[in-house]
Amino acid sequence: MKFQVTEHVHKTPRHTTFYLASGNEQGTPIIFVHGWPDLSISWRHQLPCFASLGFRAIAPDMRGYGRSSIYENYESYTMEHIVADMIELLDSLGHERAIWVGHDWGSPIVWSIASHHPDRCLGVANLCIPYLHGASLLDLLVGSVDRTVYPADIYPAGQWDYILFYRESFELAERQFEANIRNTVKALFRSGDPQGEGQPSLTALVRKNGGWFQGLPAAPDLPMDTRILTEEDLHTYVAALERNGFFGPDAYYMNLERNAAYDARARNGELLEIPVLFLHAKYDYICATTSTPLPEAMRHACSNLTEVVVPSGHWMAQEEPAMVNAAIVRWMALQFPELWPRN
Repeated sequence: MKFQVTEHVHKTPRHTTFYLASGNEQGTPIIFVHGWPDLSISWRHQLPCFASLGFRAIAPDMRGYGRSSIYENYESYTMEHIVADMIELLDSLGHERAIWVGHDWGSPIVWSIASHHPDRCLGVANLCIPYLHGASLLDLLVGSVDRTVYPADIYPAGQWDYILFYRESFELAERQFEANIRNTVKALFRSGDPQGEGQPSLTALVRKNGGWFQGLPAAPDLPMDTRILTEEDLHTYVAALERNGFFGPDAYYMNLERNAAYDARARNGELLEIPVLFLHAKYDYICATTSTPLPEAMRHACSNLTEVVVPSGHWMAQEEPAMVNAAIVRWMALQFPELWPRN
Protein backbone atom coordinates (compact mmCIF):
# COMPACT_ATOMS: atom_id res chain seq x y z
CA MET A 1 0.00 0.00 0.00
CA LYS A 2 1.39 3.39 -1.02
CA PHE A 3 0.77 6.15 1.53
CA GLN A 4 -0.23 9.50 0.10
CA VAL A 5 1.55 12.67 1.19
CA THR A 6 -0.87 15.57 1.54
CA GLU A 7 -0.43 19.34 1.92
CA HIS A 8 -1.71 21.30 4.90
CA VAL A 9 -1.57 24.81 6.35
CA HIS A 10 -1.80 25.75 10.03
CA LYS A 11 -2.39 29.43 10.82
CA THR A 12 -2.26 31.27 14.11
CA PRO A 13 -2.33 35.05 14.68
CA ARG A 14 1.48 35.03 14.95
CA HIS A 15 2.59 32.60 12.21
CA THR A 16 1.58 30.36 9.30
CA THR A 17 3.15 26.92 8.87
CA PHE A 18 2.79 24.89 5.70
CA TYR A 19 3.42 21.19 6.17
CA LEU A 20 3.34 17.83 4.48
CA ALA A 21 1.68 14.90 6.20
CA SER A 22 1.16 11.19 5.69
CA GLY A 23 -0.45 8.38 7.64
CA ASN A 24 -3.15 7.89 10.23
CA GLU A 25 -4.32 11.22 11.65
CA GLN A 26 -4.80 9.57 15.05
CA GLY A 27 -1.34 8.01 14.98
CA THR A 28 1.50 9.18 17.18
CA PRO A 29 3.10 12.18 15.42
CA ILE A 30 6.68 12.06 14.25
CA ILE A 31 7.68 15.55 13.13
CA PHE A 32 10.63 16.02 10.76
CA VAL A 33 12.35 19.43 10.89
CA HIS A 34 14.53 20.52 7.96
CA GLY A 35 17.56 22.80 7.91
CA TRP A 36 19.36 25.20 5.56
CA PRO A 37 18.47 25.86 2.75
CA ASP A 38 15.97 23.04 2.62
CA LEU A 39 12.24 22.38 2.53
CA SER A 40 9.72 19.92 3.88
CA ILE A 41 10.34 17.76 0.78
CA SER A 42 13.79 16.89 2.13
CA TRP A 43 11.92 14.26 4.18
CA ARG A 44 10.13 12.79 1.14
CA HIS A 45 11.81 9.40 1.73
CA GLN A 46 10.80 9.32 5.40
CA LEU A 47 7.14 10.41 5.36
CA PRO A 48 5.61 7.38 3.59
CA CYS A 49 7.92 4.99 5.45
CA PHE A 50 6.77 6.09 8.90
CA ALA A 51 3.17 6.47 7.75
CA SER A 52 3.25 2.81 6.69
CA LEU A 53 4.23 1.87 10.25
CA GLY A 54 1.14 3.53 11.72
CA PHE A 55 2.55 6.93 12.68
CA ARG A 56 1.40 10.38 11.60
CA ALA A 57 4.45 11.67 9.73
CA ILE A 58 4.71 15.47 9.47
CA ALA A 59 7.29 17.71 7.74
CA PRO A 60 6.84 21.49 7.94
CA ASP A 61 8.40 24.25 5.90
CA MET A 62 10.25 26.22 8.57
CA ARG A 63 9.76 29.97 8.93
CA GLY A 64 11.47 31.80 6.07
CA TYR A 65 11.05 28.82 3.74
CA GLY A 66 8.60 27.54 1.18
CA ARG A 67 4.98 28.34 1.93
CA SER A 68 5.42 29.23 5.60
CA SER A 69 5.58 32.83 6.82
CA ILE A 70 8.64 34.88 5.92
CA TYR A 71 9.95 37.89 7.83
CA GLU A 72 12.20 40.84 7.02
CA ASN A 73 14.39 41.15 10.13
CA TYR A 74 16.99 38.93 11.76
CA GLU A 75 15.25 38.88 15.13
CA SER A 76 12.25 37.01 13.69
CA TYR A 77 14.47 33.97 13.10
CA THR A 78 15.54 33.30 16.68
CA MET A 79 15.27 29.81 18.11
CA GLU A 80 12.62 30.99 20.57
CA HIS A 81 10.26 32.04 17.75
CA ILE A 82 10.90 28.89 15.73
CA VAL A 83 10.32 26.58 18.70
CA ALA A 84 7.02 28.39 19.34
CA ASP A 85 6.02 27.66 15.71
CA MET A 86 6.62 23.97 16.27
CA ILE A 87 4.73 23.82 19.57
CA GLU A 88 1.76 25.53 17.90
CA LEU A 89 1.95 22.98 15.11
CA LEU A 90 1.92 20.11 17.60
CA ASP A 91 -1.06 21.68 19.39
CA SER A 92 -2.94 21.78 16.08
CA LEU A 93 -2.44 18.03 15.67
CA GLY A 94 -4.28 17.39 18.93
CA HIS A 95 -1.36 15.60 20.59
CA GLU A 96 0.55 16.44 23.73
CA ARG A 97 3.82 14.85 22.63
CA ALA A 98 5.66 13.85 19.48
CA ILE A 99 8.85 12.23 18.32
CA TRP A 100 10.92 15.03 16.76
CA VAL A 101 13.58 14.49 14.08
CA GLY A 102 15.91 17.27 12.92
CA HIS A 103 18.66 17.83 10.36
CA ASP A 104 21.15 20.68 9.93
CA TRP A 105 19.50 23.83 11.43
CA GLY A 106 16.53 21.59 12.16
CA SER A 107 18.71 19.82 14.73
CA PRO A 108 19.26 22.86 17.01
CA ILE A 109 15.52 23.47 16.74
CA VAL A 110 14.75 19.92 17.87
CA TRP A 111 17.41 20.09 20.61
CA SER A 112 15.78 23.33 21.81
CA ILE A 113 12.32 21.74 21.83
CA ALA A 114 13.77 18.93 23.94
CA SER A 115 15.54 21.25 26.39
CA HIS A 116 12.71 23.80 26.76
CA HIS A 117 9.66 21.57 26.32
CA PRO A 118 10.62 18.02 27.36
CA ASP A 119 6.96 17.46 28.27
CA ARG A 120 6.11 17.82 24.55
CA CYS A 121 8.65 15.18 23.50
CA LEU A 122 8.47 11.40 23.50
CA GLY A 123 12.03 11.41 22.20
CA VAL A 124 14.24 13.25 19.72
CA ALA A 125 16.48 12.14 16.87
CA ASN A 126 18.96 14.38 15.12
CA LEU A 127 21.06 14.04 11.99
CA CYS A 128 24.55 15.56 11.66
CA ILE A 129 24.39 18.34 14.29
CA PRO A 130 24.96 17.18 17.90
CA TYR A 131 23.57 18.81 21.01
CA LEU A 132 25.59 21.94 21.76
CA HIS A 133 24.61 23.95 24.79
CA GLY A 134 26.61 26.93 25.94
CA ALA A 135 27.13 30.66 25.99
CA SER A 136 28.83 30.78 22.58
CA LEU A 137 27.93 28.32 19.86
CA LEU A 138 30.70 29.66 17.63
CA ASP A 139 33.30 29.13 20.36
CA LEU A 140 32.10 25.55 20.82
CA LEU A 141 32.33 24.87 17.09
CA VAL A 142 35.74 26.47 16.62
CA GLY A 143 37.01 24.77 19.76
CA SER A 144 36.26 21.38 18.18
CA VAL A 145 38.21 22.03 14.95
CA ASP A 146 40.78 19.40 14.01
CA ARG A 147 43.94 21.50 13.91
CA THR A 148 45.86 18.79 12.05
CA VAL A 149 43.57 19.56 9.09
CA TYR A 150 43.02 23.25 9.83
CA PRO A 151 46.16 24.88 11.29
CA ALA A 152 45.07 27.89 13.34
CA ASP A 153 47.43 30.31 11.59
CA ILE A 154 45.85 29.53 8.20
CA TYR A 155 42.29 28.62 9.18
CA PRO A 156 41.51 30.46 12.45
CA ALA A 157 37.84 29.41 12.39
CA GLY A 158 38.44 26.10 10.67
CA GLN A 159 35.58 24.81 8.55
CA TRP A 160 33.20 27.17 10.38
CA ASP A 161 34.65 30.24 8.65
CA TYR A 162 31.50 30.56 6.54
CA ILE A 163 29.44 31.45 9.63
CA LEU A 164 31.66 34.49 10.18
CA PHE A 165 31.17 35.40 6.51
CA TYR A 166 27.41 35.61 7.03
CA ARG A 167 27.90 37.78 10.08
CA GLU A 168 30.39 40.11 8.38
CA SER A 169 29.04 40.14 4.80
CA PHE A 170 25.40 39.10 4.99
CA GLU A 171 24.15 41.02 1.96
CA LEU A 172 27.01 39.74 -0.21
CA ALA A 173 26.25 36.14 0.77
CA GLU A 174 22.57 36.68 0.01
CA ARG A 175 23.41 38.25 -3.36
CA GLN A 176 25.76 35.44 -4.41
CA PHE A 177 23.25 32.70 -3.57
CA GLU A 178 20.45 34.51 -5.39
CA ALA A 179 22.46 35.35 -8.53
CA ASN A 180 21.67 31.94 -10.03
CA ILE A 181 19.49 29.92 -7.70
CA ARG A 182 19.31 26.84 -9.89
CA ASN A 183 23.11 26.59 -9.89
CA THR A 184 23.24 27.37 -6.17
CA VAL A 185 20.95 24.45 -5.34
CA LYS A 186 22.96 22.07 -7.56
CA ALA A 187 26.21 23.23 -5.97
CA LEU A 188 25.00 22.84 -2.38
CA PHE A 189 23.17 19.51 -2.57
CA ARG A 190 26.08 17.09 -3.08
CA SER A 191 26.62 13.59 -1.74
CA GLY A 192 29.52 12.68 0.53
CA ASP A 193 32.93 11.82 -0.87
CA PRO A 194 35.09 9.35 1.08
CA GLN A 195 38.16 10.86 -0.61
CA GLY A 196 37.57 14.17 1.16
CA GLU A 197 38.58 12.87 4.56
CA GLY A 198 41.50 14.81 6.01
CA GLN A 199 41.22 17.56 3.38
CA PRO A 200 40.24 21.16 4.24
CA SER A 201 36.66 22.04 3.35
CA LEU A 202 36.06 25.00 1.05
CA THR A 203 33.91 26.47 3.82
CA ALA A 204 37.17 27.24 5.65
CA LEU A 205 38.12 29.74 2.94
CA VAL A 206 34.85 31.58 2.39
CA ARG A 207 36.02 34.91 3.86
CA LYS A 208 39.42 34.71 2.16
CA ASN A 209 37.77 33.93 -1.18
CA GLY A 210 35.18 36.68 -0.84
CA GLY A 211 32.26 34.26 -0.85
CA TRP A 212 31.05 30.71 -1.11
CA PHE A 213 31.99 30.13 -4.73
CA GLN A 214 35.72 30.89 -4.68
CA GLY A 215 35.34 34.52 -5.70
CA LEU A 216 32.73 33.96 -8.41
CA PRO A 217 29.67 36.25 -8.27
CA ALA A 218 27.36 33.25 -8.61
CA ALA A 219 27.42 29.48 -8.24
CA PRO A 220 29.08 27.57 -11.09
CA ASP A 221 26.98 25.32 -13.31
CA LEU A 222 27.72 21.87 -11.85
CA PRO A 223 25.99 18.65 -12.90
CA MET A 224 23.03 17.81 -10.68
CA ASP A 225 23.85 15.12 -8.11
CA THR A 226 21.19 12.51 -8.85
CA ARG A 227 21.92 10.69 -5.57
CA ILE A 228 20.34 13.68 -3.83
CA LEU A 229 17.99 15.33 -6.32
CA THR A 230 15.67 14.59 -9.21
CA GLU A 231 14.68 17.26 -11.71
CA GLU A 232 11.35 17.55 -9.93
CA ASP A 233 13.09 18.09 -6.58
CA LEU A 234 15.41 20.66 -8.11
CA HIS A 235 12.47 22.54 -9.61
CA THR A 236 10.68 22.63 -6.23
CA TYR A 237 13.73 23.98 -4.39
CA VAL A 238 14.46 26.58 -7.07
CA ALA A 239 10.86 27.80 -7.23
CA ALA A 240 10.69 28.24 -3.45
CA LEU A 241 14.02 30.05 -3.18
CA GLU A 242 13.28 32.27 -6.17
CA ARG A 243 9.99 33.24 -4.53
CA ASN A 244 11.34 33.88 -1.02
CA GLY A 245 15.05 34.52 -1.48
CA PHE A 246 17.85 33.63 0.94
CA PHE A 247 17.27 36.30 3.60
CA GLY A 248 15.23 34.02 5.86
CA PRO A 249 17.46 30.94 5.56
CA ASP A 250 20.64 32.97 6.06
CA ALA A 251 19.14 34.94 8.97
CA TYR A 252 19.24 31.79 11.12
CA TYR A 253 23.01 32.43 11.41
CA MET A 254 22.52 35.97 12.71
CA ASN A 255 21.01 35.13 16.11
CA LEU A 256 23.75 33.22 17.91
CA GLU A 257 23.78 35.58 20.92
CA ARG A 258 19.98 35.70 21.19
CA ASN A 259 19.85 31.92 20.95
CA ALA A 260 22.47 31.59 23.70
CA ALA A 261 20.30 33.72 25.99
CA TYR A 262 17.35 31.45 25.19
CA ASP A 263 19.49 28.37 25.91
CA ALA A 264 20.24 29.73 29.36
CA ARG A 265 16.54 29.43 30.24
CA ALA A 266 16.30 25.72 29.34
CA ARG A 267 14.63 23.29 31.73
CA ASN A 268 17.02 21.16 33.83
CA GLY A 269 19.97 23.19 32.58
CA GLU A 270 21.58 21.35 29.70
CA LEU A 271 20.46 17.84 30.73
CA LEU A 272 18.13 15.74 28.55
CA GLU A 273 16.54 12.69 30.13
CA ILE A 274 14.25 11.67 27.25
CA PRO A 275 15.42 9.08 24.69
CA VAL A 276 17.82 10.60 22.15
CA LEU A 277 19.14 9.25 18.84
CA PHE A 278 22.05 10.86 17.03
CA LEU A 279 23.06 9.92 13.48
CA HIS A 280 26.65 10.78 12.53
CA ALA A 281 27.34 11.45 8.84
CA LYS A 282 30.72 9.81 8.26
CA TYR A 283 31.52 11.92 5.18
CA ASP A 284 30.24 15.26 6.47
CA TYR A 285 33.52 17.14 6.75
CA ILE A 286 31.98 20.43 7.89
CA CYS A 287 30.05 19.10 10.85
CA ALA A 288 32.66 16.43 11.49
CA THR A 289 31.42 14.34 14.41
CA THR A 290 33.28 11.04 13.92
CA SER A 291 36.77 12.54 14.03
CA THR A 292 36.46 15.51 16.44
CA PRO A 293 35.32 16.09 20.04
CA LEU A 294 32.21 17.94 18.86
CA PRO A 295 29.74 15.28 20.17
CA GLU A 296 31.26 15.12 23.67
CA ALA A 297 28.95 17.73 25.19
CA MET A 298 25.97 15.74 23.90
CA ARG A 299 27.29 12.54 25.48
CA HIS A 300 27.54 14.23 28.86
CA ALA A 301 24.13 15.91 28.64
CA CYS A 302 21.97 13.02 27.36
CA SER A 303 21.26 10.22 29.84
CA ASN A 304 19.61 7.92 27.25
CA LEU A 305 21.65 8.35 24.07
CA THR A 306 21.92 6.06 21.04
CA GLU A 307 24.50 6.81 18.34
CA VAL A 308 24.66 5.44 14.79
CA VAL A 309 27.21 6.22 12.06
CA VAL A 310 25.80 6.46 8.53
CA PRO A 311 28.24 6.28 5.56
CA SER A 312 26.95 9.45 3.92
CA GLY A 313 27.59 13.12 3.47
CA HIS A 314 25.59 15.94 4.99
CA TRP A 315 22.34 15.29 3.08
CA MET A 316 21.94 11.97 4.83
CA ALA A 317 18.15 11.57 4.62
CA GLN A 318 18.25 11.88 0.82
CA GLU A 319 21.58 10.17 0.18
CA GLU A 320 21.03 7.07 2.33
CA PRO A 321 17.29 7.06 3.11
CA ALA A 322 17.03 3.31 3.80
CA MET A 323 19.85 3.46 6.37
CA VAL A 324 18.40 6.56 8.01
CA ASN A 325 14.91 5.08 8.16
CA ALA A 326 16.21 1.78 9.52
CA ALA A 327 18.21 3.51 12.26
CA ILE A 328 15.23 5.57 13.39
CA VAL A 329 12.85 2.59 13.23
CA ARG A 330 15.23 0.40 15.25
CA TRP A 331 15.61 3.10 17.91
CA MET A 332 11.86 3.70 18.08
CA ALA A 333 11.14 -0.04 18.36
CA LEU A 334 13.50 -0.34 21.32
CA GLN A 335 12.57 2.90 23.08
CA PHE A 336 8.84 3.10 22.38
CA PRO A 337 7.42 -0.40 21.89
CA GLU A 338 4.08 0.73 23.32
CA LEU A 339 3.55 3.23 20.47
CA TRP A 340 3.49 0.66 17.67
CA PRO A 341 0.04 -0.22 16.30
CA ARG A 342 -0.97 -3.78 17.15
CA ASN A 343 -3.43 -4.40 14.32
